[in-house]
Amino acid sequence: MALTGREAREEKESEETTAMERDPASSRPETAARADPAASGDSVRSNPGHHRVVVVGGGFGGLEVVRHLRREKTVSVTLVDRRNFHLFQPLLYQVATGGLSPANIAAPYRAIFSRQKNCDIVLGEVVDFDPERRRVILRDGELEYDTLVVAAGSRHGYFGHDEWEEIAPGLKTLEDALEIRRRIYSAFETADRSDDEAERHAFLTFVIVGAGPTGVELAGTLAEIARHTLRHDFRHIDPGIARIYLLDAGPKVLGAYPDELSDSARASLERLGVTVRTGTTVRSIEPGRVHVTSPTDGDETIEARTIIWAAGVKASALAQKLAEATGAEVDRAGRVVVENDLSVGRYRDIFAIGDMALVRTERGEPLPGTAPVAIEQGRYVARVIRNRMRGRPAPTYRPKIPGMIATIGRAAAVGEIGRFRIRGWIAWLLWLFVHLMKLTLFTNRLLVLIQWGWSYFTHSRSARLVTGLEHGPGGETASVAREAGVRTIGPRS
Repeated sequence: MALTGREAREEKESEETTAMERDPASSRPETAARADPAASGDSVRSNPGHHRVVVVGGGFGGLEVVRHLRREKTVSVTLVDRRNFHLFQPLLYQVATGGLSPANIAAPYRAIFSRQKNCDIVLGEVVDFDPERRRVILRDGELEYDTLVVAAGSRHGYFGHDEWEEIAPGLKTLEDALEIRRRIYSAFETADRSDDEAERHAFLTFVIVGAGPTGVELAGTLAEIARHTLRHDFRHIDPGIARIYLLDAGPKVLGAYPDELSDSARASLERLGVTVRTGTTVRSIEPGRVHVTSPTDGDETIEARTIIWAAGVKASALAQKLAEATGAEVDRAGRVVVENDLSVGRYRDIFAIGDMALVRTERGEPLPGTAPVAIEQGRYVARVIRNRMRGRPAPTYRPKIPGMIATIGRAAAVGEIGRFRIRGWIAWLLWLFVHLMKLTLFTNRLLVLIQWGWSYFTHSRSARLVTGLEHGPGGETASVAREAGVRTIGPRS
């Protein structure tokens, strides 16, 4: 198989010498004291004679580190994660709206790295770090390392109102997506059984807080579901009258995009029937309603049974643990402030990448927490590790501003690639291609391509399943139905 230019360079580097130098930091006194791995207990995994790289988190950044060390014969890589699969988060909203099944966008780590002999997988939860002893502390053991890469990602951020999470779930995990899917389709089902007009409208009102890419994609897809997918499926309601509100405190949707693309996205959403409310701040959220305020409309309450949070994120809790262990600083979003080689504090053998790392551009702006940024950082850290093992200087990390592209709905998207700004069909086709090719396994690409093709021609969403009725925040459907005055027995005429 032909190698790409980058792979060819890596292959050449791997063959240049068989006696690779260890990371200079690994010659510290405590390393010699650990010469016998067995002395520290069965929980420590080690490959004698190999440079031990531990990667925490199998997101985009973590995967790139592991992949780009695949040709290093004297490197032993251990990937540790609480889950046994990589999740393609950019398509998570399609699981939440029933367009794709969870298995379409997830791939087991052991399948991804089955042919990478220098990679081991550990299913475990990291709870702390001990940089002086070079240990990653698991809930049920420890891992030794010579180089540590922490790519633990991010979680929902509610700006100090964590109590809103139960009412307005965010979208970061498969469980989040399935819960949101349950709420969306349960709302239509319950509205169909309701005899109370006000309650029926409340069930057919959906509020999405946050007009970034996730919020825009969710709003556009929800509008298409109500207007097209479910159009003929109910006997007692018209799904097309569903109201979808997209709220954001900022002055425009897709705040990071140029004004002309933001305006285009807003126009596309409004054509789909989405009510876009920018400059609108959420004051509070309680079951069944959102209290908002804006300079033009003042205080207002929106009655809605389904509320979805897409407004903010904060770094994984492991970022704070890492900062405490290394003495590094964190910003208001909990991200670790890293050095110009992405190392953490005075520890040159510890790196933080992806959503949990704070890296600024030349203009002083934080890099966005996107997949392209994490991928670029993962490749960079792998290169630093290879260079250090050979005694070569590590290059300075020079972040590149990645292209941006967001889909609004069927054949509608906006994007900025370098100096080019695109919208409409061209942007939508590019979005499809990029996301399809970034899926990890070929089987995922094939399944998603088939699903997308079928959905485009039929407006169908094959994974419209209501699951987990007895679990999850938001309460059971039966109790909601009783509150709404819903018939529980017998058909209606």
